[in-house]
Amino acid sequence: MSDAEQIYELANYYAEKGQMLTRARHQIYENIRDFLVAEDEGKIVGVAALHMMWNDLAEVRTLAVAEGYKRKGIGHKIVTDLMEEGKALGVKKFFALTYQPEFFRACGFSEEDKNNMPQKVWMDCINCPKFPNCDEICMTRLAD
Repeated sequence: MSDAEQIYELANYYAEKGQMLTRARHQIYENIRDFLVAEDEGKIVGVAALHMMWNDLAEVRTLAVAEGYKRKGIGHKIVTDLMEEGKALGVKKFFALTYQPEFFRACGFSEEDKNNMPQKVWMDCINCPKFPNCDEICMTRLAD
């Protein structure tokens, strides 16, 4: 729980720049067990969450790496670790809704039409300020 405020600040730093969607504090606290963080001397420098959507589908969400720590493999390592955890739980397909498709391509994801995703994926979208005009790009990857 002690990481929640730093996660909130890091995620919303990029949301203010229009590079990801805003995360409400309560969303972070309610889903704190989904998050994996990278730290440098107690400071969170990277974060992402693995959110289980269905019996074999999970979303990588709220991926952010602090300025000064980008391009050092932190984001890739977090995504890899989350996917390993997901595979151990039986996840067969991972997806991300993102404004940073290049990063996810580098992690082995491919672009997919959002309309091909199961309706369950859109449950959180009802509360999004961009609903129903989502402009995020859907990226998917099958488990190895």
